[in-house]
Amino acid sequence: MQFSLWLALAGAGALISFTPGAGAINTMSNSLNAGFRRSIWGILGQQAALVVHVLIVALGVGVLVAGSPLAFNIIRYAGAAYLVYLGIRQFLSKPAIQEEQAAALRFEPAGSIFRRGFWVNLLNPKAIVFFLAFTPQFIRPDQPIVTQYAVLTATIVAIDILVMWFFFAAAARSFQRFTQTERGQLVLSKVFGVLFVAVGILLAFIH
Repeated sequence: MQFSLWLALAGAGALISFTPGAGAINTMSNSLNAGFRRSIWGILGQQAALVVHVLIVALGVGVLVAGSPLAFNIIRYAGAAYLVYLGIRQFLSKPAIQEEQAAALRFEPAGSIFRRGFWVNLLNPKAIVFFLAFTPQFIRPDQPIVTQYAVLTATIVAIDILVMWFFFAAAARSFQRFTQTERGQLVLSKVFGVLFVAVGILLAFIH
C-alpha cells in the first residue's frame, strides 16, 4: 500500500473511531465499572468483532448480507435487541454501596468483558455494509489482496484501540468520583442504560 493511501486510510480510521457509537459507550461503561486498565478487554473484544467484519467483507459474504433484506434485518434486529438488553440491565442495576460489592464489580472476569465487547460490535450489520463500501477505496486489485487487507485491518484495529482506550476509557475516569456514592452510581447506571437503549433503537430504525 502506498504511503499516501495509507495516510488517507489512517485519517479515515481515526474519524470512524472518534464517532460515538455502541463501542464507545461500552468502553466508557467498562472503564467505570471495571476500571481503566481492565476496560482493555472489552476493547479487544470489539476489535475481534471488527476483524470478523473485515473477513466477512473480504470473503464476499458482505455482498450477500447487503443484498438480502431478510439476512440484513435478522442480524440488525438481533444486534439492536442485544444493545437494548444491555441498556435495560444497566438501567436496572443496583448501586454497590458496600466495599465488597464495589470490589466485585471491578473484578468481573476478563473473559466476560471481552465477550460483551465482541457481541456489541459483531451484532452490527451496518458495520459489514460500511466496510463493504469502505474497503474498496483502499484496495488495489493489481496488488496482493491478502497483504492489503492485512495492512488495512491492522491499521483500523490499532487506531481504534488507541482511541477507545486513551480517549473514551480515559474520559470515563473523570466520572469515577460519581461511582463512590449510591446516588452517583444510580445516575451513571441510568445514563449509560439509556444510551445503550438509544443506540439499539437507532440501529433498528435508522436506515
